[in-house]
Amino acid sequence: MGGCFSKPKPVELKIEVVLPEKERAKEELSASAKSSPRAYPGNGTARHFHSEERLTTAHPYPSAQDYLEAAVCHFKDLENGQMREVELGWGKVLLVKEAGEFHALGHKCPHYGAPLVKGVLSRGRVRCPWHGACFNISTGDLEDFPGLDSLPKFQVKVEKEKVYVRASKQALQLQRRTKVMTKCISPSLGHSGSTNVLIVGAGAAGLVCAETLRQEGFSDRIVLCTLDRHLPYDRPKLSKSLDAQPEQLTLRPKEFFRAYGIEVLTEAQVVTVDVKNKKAVFKDGFKLEYSKLLLAPGSSPKTLSCKGKEVENVFTIRTPEDANRVVRLARGRNAVVVGAGFLGMEVAAYLSEKAHSVSVVELEETPFRRFLGERVGRTLMKMFENYRVKFYMQTEVSELRAQEGKLKEVVLKSSKVVRADVCVVGIGAVPATGFLKQSGISLDNRGFIPVNKMMQTSVPGVFAAGDAVTFPLAWRNNRRVNIPHWQMAHAQGRVAAQNMLAQEAEIGTVPYLWTAMFGKSLRYAGYGEGFDDVIIQGDLEELKFVAFYTKGDEVIAVASMNYDPIVSKVAEVLASGRAIRKREVELFMLHSKTGDMSWLTGKGS
Repeated sequence: MGGCFSKPKPVELKIEVVLPEKERAKEELSASAKSSPRAYPGNGTARHFHSEERLTTAHPYPSAQDYLEAAVCHFKDLENGQMREVELGWGKVLLVKEAGEFHALGHKCPHYGAPLVKGVLSRGRVRCPWHGACFNISTGDLEDFPGLDSLPKFQVKVEKEKVYVRASKQALQLQRRTKVMTKCISPSLGHSGSTNVLIVGAGAAGLVCAETLRQEGFSDRIVLCTLDRHLPYDRPKLSKSLDAQPEQLTLRPKEFFRAYGIEVLTEAQVVTVDVKNKKAVFKDGFKLEYSKLLLAPGSSPKTLSCKGKEVENVFTIRTPEDANRVVRLARGRNAVVVGAGFLGMEVAAYLSEKAHSVSVVELEETPFRRFLGERVGRTLMKMFENYRVKFYMQTEVSELRAQEGKLKEVVLKSSKVVRADVCVVGIGAVPATGFLKQSGISLDNRGFIPVNKMMQTSVPGVFAAGDAVTFPLAWRNNRRVNIPHWQMAHAQGRVAAQNMLAQEAEIGTVPYLWTAMFGKSLRYAGYGEGFDDVIIQGDLEELKFVAFYTKGDEVIAVASMNYDPIVSKVAEVLASGRAIRKREVELFMLHSKTGDMSWLTGKGS
C-alpha cells in the first residue's frame, strides 16, 4: 500500500464537484459552507473543469431555463484594464476587459464575500481588496490565498457592438466554484496501517495540501490527522468572534471529506516519526506507514509562568470551546487580557461589548509596536480606550490570585492589582515540534523546521508547512523567516503538495494578513521586520490611512485602514518582482493630497 507514489494510470472513476450553497454576505461573517455533492463520471486527469461545463454532464438535455443570457453593456463601455460589476437577471457578474478581450466571472471573493470590482486587476488576475486572494481572469481559478474555492467563469460574446454574458442560474447564485477533484481509488479497509500521504496537522496548510493533491489527479490514500476534535476550521475567527460555534467555523463539511476520500483522524496525536522506516507512531500506539509526509503541526501558545498560574479561568485560545468559555465567563464581569498582539487585541475588542470591564497588560509601550510602529500602535490604542478598554503598559503579571480556586485578581509587577474573573493569555507561541526531536528531521535552535523553497525538510519525502517552519522569503533576498499567517499556510500547503507530485513548485507568495476590531479592518502586506522608518499618508485620527514601512531605500511592508485597495495593490506590485522605493512614496506624498495610488502600477501620474 505505502510504496508507489507515482500518478495512477487513467482509471474509470467518479469525480465529484462539491458546490457549497451558502455564501458570505459580508467580511467578518462565518466561514461555514454546506455542500451538496454531485457525481460526474471522469477519468482522473488533472484538468480543472468549470462547474458550467460539467453541469451539462449531469443534465444531458439542459433546459434553456437553467441559463440566463443577456446584453450587459456596450463593447466600448470598458477600456482595457477595467472591471465592472454588471447585472445579469437577478444576479451580478464581474466583467473584465484585458488585452482587448472580455471575461466574465463571479463578482464576490469566495473567502469572505468581498466585492472584487474594488480589487486590483494586474497580470491577468484580479486580487481581492480585503485579504489578497487572487483569481485568474481567464479561468476563474484561485491562484493565491486565502480561501479554498475558485470563481465561476461565464461565457462572453460580442455581437453588434454589445457584450453578452451567458451563465447558469446555479453558478450565478453560488458565486463560488470548487475545483474538480479526483476521488480516492484505494480507500483503506478499516484502520489500515499504511497510507501514501500522511499529513500531520489539519489547519490551512494540511487541508490545502490534501485538496491540492486531489485537484492534481492524485487518487491514492491521504490521511489528515489533528489534535483537534473538529474537522478543519477557520482558526483566525476564534479571536475575532469568540461566540462562534464549531459548525459555523468549519471550512469543509463532513460530506466533502467523504466524497474525496480524505480521511481525517481527530484527537490523534503523533508522538514520534521514524523517517528511516517511514512510520508515524500515535499516542494510543497506532502506527501508520507513509510514502510522503507533510508536517504542519502549527504552534502551541505560551503560558504564564508566574505564581498562581494553575488557578481556574485562565485561558489561551486554541479551540472554539476555549473561546466560547471565555465569553460565557466574561459576560457582565471583569476580563483581563495579557498581551497586546493580534490575538490579545482582537479578544479585548470582542469582550468590550460583553464584559463589565476589559484590561490589557503588555510589556511594550504601545500595542502592535514591533509590527505596526509607535504611531499606528498609539492610534489603535486610543480607539480601544474610546471603547472603555484599560491599558497597563510596560509591565507584566507577577501573580494570579484566586478565591475558592477561581481567578479573582491579577497582580502586576508595577504592584497594581486588577480585578479579574477571567484572563486570556496571548503572549505568543512556540512551534509544536517536540515530537520531532529524535526524528532526524532538522530543527533550528528555536524548534522551527527549516525548509527550502519547495517546502522540503532535511529528509527526502518529508515536507513541512505553516506556523512551525522557517523558509526563504523570495522577495526579501531569500531571508529565512517564520511567518505564522493564515494566508501563508495555505500557500505553503499547496507548494508542498505540488512537490510531492514532483512539479518543482516554489513558494513565492507575498505575506498578507488582516485583523478586525470594533467593525474596522486593518490590512497588512509584506514582511516589515527590521523597518527603520514609517511613512503615513491619510488621517490617523480618522482611522483612514496607509502606512509604508521602509528599510533603507525600500518599502518592505504596508498597512492600511479604510484605504482599500492599497494593500492589495502593493502586494500585487511586490508579487510582480518590482521593488517600491522610499523616494517614490515620499515624492508622491509631496505632490498628492488626493490619495490616488495609480503611480504604484505605473498608471496615471
